[in-house]
Amino acid sequence: MSDYTDVYFTALGDHPFHVASTLASFDLFGHPVEIKWYGAIIAFGFLLAVLFGGRIAWKWKISLDKMVDVLIYGTLAGIVGARLYYVFSRWDYYGKNLAEIPQIWNGGLAIYGGLILGLLAAFVVCRVRKLSIPNLLDMATMSFLIGQGIGRWGNFTNQEAFGINTDAPWGMWSEKVREYIVTHQSFFAENGITMDPNKPVHPTFLYESISCLVGFAVLYIILRKARKFSGQMALCYGVWYGTERAIVEGLRTDSLYIAGTTLRISQVISIVLALVCAVVLVTLWIKYTKHPKPIDGVDYFSEQEEKARAQALADTEDWVAHRTQAIVEHS
Repeated sequence: MSDYTDVYFTALGDHPFHVASTLASFDLFGHPVEIKWYGAIIAFGFLLAVLFGGRIAWKWKISLDKMVDVLIYGTLAGIVGARLYYVFSRWDYYGKNLAEIPQIWNGGLAIYGGLILGLLAAFVVCRVRKLSIPNLLDMATMSFLIGQGIGRWGNFTNQEAFGINTDAPWGMWSEKVREYIVTHQSFFAENGITMDPNKPVHPTFLYESISCLVGFAVLYIILRKARKFSGQMALCYGVWYGTERAIVEGLRTDSLYIAGTTLRISQVISIVLALVCAVVLVTLWIKYTKHPKPIDGVDYFSEQEEKARAQALADTEDWVAHRTQAIVEHS
């Protein structure tokens, strides 16, 4: 490992964590290769999210072949969407540094861009492959919480996505934090933020990681005990994550802003997401509590029923053909 930085937490005094941003570095066919902790942690979170999604797909008897298609296209579109959202929000920089646009290993992925383009791609694949879109959303959003909860620790290894100054016992400080604050004073001033480079900051990556993992546990309990309709878990995700992100985003120092304003893009999206999902969730909850309906994948399996109906039809046709032939032979 290399590229260490000492990270201090207020409550721990002069006992820092020695954090490396590079997991491994080596030569491959004469070319230097570096594996960043940021990428490795995100990949690990992605793997666990996929395993959970696969487990739910198996339990709901969803074709794994179809799910692989959704996974491939949704993932690729999600990565592209997350990067494009971030790049276009900071086009004043990337417009002058085009070569840095593909360098996602240095950070710079915006979750909402990934969600929007990833879910759009998944929606198209579901329509083509005839998968239940509400069920897919339920499965995907719960998997997102796993991936986000773990992936946020990649921000810790990069010492990024932190918040404003704090005197809390869990306040965090490092030379990387200090350097970022010093070099972005003009940005802070433009957006009405006052930052002292020598004071600890909110570890907002930690807040979001804890919130996402707790949120997953809460949604899993709802899934097991109180799921009344397909799409319910996706709406719960919208309420949970939207609320948490709206709060945490208000503490961050690296937010993307609506041009010409001090409104944070992710905060506005989060508030709208939480409110819309809450209204729809309550409305449908009341509807399906009063008039319960079976849930595809839990109370019945549409794909199996279609196969059963097709087999029954084929058996009927065979029987009719057999009887017709017997009648002809006896005539």
